[in-house]
Amino acid sequence: MRLKNYREMSAAERRRHSLSAKLFRDAVLGSLALGILSLVIGLGLYAAAMAGQYIGIAFNLSRNAAGILDKICDAEVLADKVMTVYRNLPDEVRRDPDSGAYSEAFLHLEGEKNYRRIKLVLTDFVSCSDVDDVYLAMYDEETSALVYAVNPEGDTIRHPGYWEKVDKKELDTFLNWNWKDKLYAISRTEKYGWLCTSGFPILGEDGKTHCYVLTDVTLGEVTRAMRLFVLQYTLAVILMMALMSYLLNRRIRRWLVMPINSIALAAESYARDKKAGKEGEHFSRLDIHTGDEVENLSLILTDMEHDLQDYEENLTKVTAQEERIHTELSLANRIQADMLPNKFPPFPDRTDFDIYASMEPAREIGGDFYDFFMLGESKLGLVMADVSGKGIPAALFMMHSRILVQNYAKTGLSPAEVLENVNSDICANNREGMFVTVWFGILDLESGIITAANAGHEYPILKQADGKFELIRDRHGFVIGGMENIHYRNYELKLEPGAKLFLYTDGLTEATDASSEMFGMDRTVEALNSGADGTPQQLLDRVDAAVAAFVRGAEQFDDLTMMCVWYIGN
Repeated sequence: MRLKNYREMSAAERRRHSLSAKLFRDAVLGSLALGILSLVIGLGLYAAAMAGQYIGIAFNLSRNAAGILDKICDAEVLADKVMTVYRNLPDEVRRDPDSGAYSEAFLHLEGEKNYRRIKLVLTDFVSCSDVDDVYLAMYDEETSALVYAVNPEGDTIRHPGYWEKVDKKELDTFLNWNWKDKLYAISRTEKYGWLCTSGFPILGEDGKTHCYVLTDVTLGEVTRAMRLFVLQYTLAVILMMALMSYLLNRRIRRWLVMPINSIALAAESYARDKKAGKEGEHFSRLDIHTGDEVENLSLILTDMEHDLQDYEENLTKVTAQEERIHTELSLANRIQADMLPNKFPPFPDRTDFDIYASMEPAREIGGDFYDFFMLGESKLGLVMADVSGKGIPAALFMMHSRILVQNYAKTGLSPAEVLENVNSDICANNREGMFVTVWFGILDLESGIITAANAGHEYPILKQADGKFELIRDRHGFVIGGMENIHYRNYELKLEPGAKLFLYTDGLTEATDASSEMFGMDRTVEALNSGADGTPQQLLDRVDAAVAAFVRGAEQFDDLTMMCVWYIGN
């Protein structure tokens, strides 16, 4: 289904597809993506910092408790007794630490003074700190079980279960204690949620680890703080996004949308007054002072309006008298010819190349044009183009296109970039829908390499020093002015010293005789090869003579433009 153009849209559709709406949506989406990304990064850093803090609290508390127990108690003695009882238990009792039989097996140890002292110390640590539990435990390698020796929260020695899923690497770290490391594990429990368990070993006189002081710290505060952080940050991002989008939208409307709409209204008024036969200023009344391309566009349109007014006045006077029309057209023909390079040799002090070109318009004024100009001391710009249509419109379009090509070429852009910029400028104000095919190349006179791009123009014809003229089927891009946002590609041709490059428009190959037969590509190449050793001017004269002999006086329907470059080299 064909997409609606701007004029076919309703008012609501125009607002939805307006430049302001598009930029506003892009600003909102960009701000949202940036906010989410920063939220994820900030949340990760915050969670890591808080978890590290809790791990440090638990570890320091375990270390302090272990230090005190080592001074005032014989924790390793109690641990050895607990493990002796534990290993002598039947397997069925050992697997059920919540049973009465399991508790009764250790009940006699709870009456010992050493047990009560250890429990009192651990109870004081729990009551004086913001932790959930501090207890004394041992690890049994044979059964992979963590055995509680003293647990302030329980009245009996308890066994929480088997460590059957403990990673071997983590288990090695647990058993082979490194005093520089912090022993900890983070897990999720049904009772406490996310829980951080950190520990510190108690060594016996033999230097081996007998037991551990373990500390449990719930991470619920971390998760609550993270939820609050997410909520506050989200609200801040939404407010900031709304504020930035509003300010950006206001700025864009002031500096871009409103000036463009003013230019569009002036253009509509200009077209309406022209149809009604009214005169007046339209673009010059625009009060646009943005200091950028938009202001430049308004100035260009003002100049264009003045130029068109002058042209229309001249055209009205010319149409009043038929004889004067012929005189004016003849004058325009001379002006057009004077605009193109017409003095040969154009660079008499250059001995590394020779060039010659000619243009024979089908009417008084043609739409074809060629151009060549120096780009610095060692590069030569070459242009061959064909504008759609005939007469004065094609000539105006031709002059505009030629100026654009030459101006962009002198900025140092590549041929493809030059064509893209020219296409963008022409498409921006091409109400008549005209287009132009362009072949543009830059010849490096030192290396003989031509970098070129083709916008829908005829294939170039190349002859190396020791060869014949052959067609170069280069990659074609779309015509200039036919569609916006077209990209072109550069390609290179290597010219050996003595090579000749022939450029032309379709008026050569499509020249027809009285029976409507075309001159064609084969006859063109044949005519070139018949005088391949001649100078560029001699080559063009030979081709021109071959065309004249073929058409035998038939009316010329299209402009015939040719150019030949002879690369002599150093």
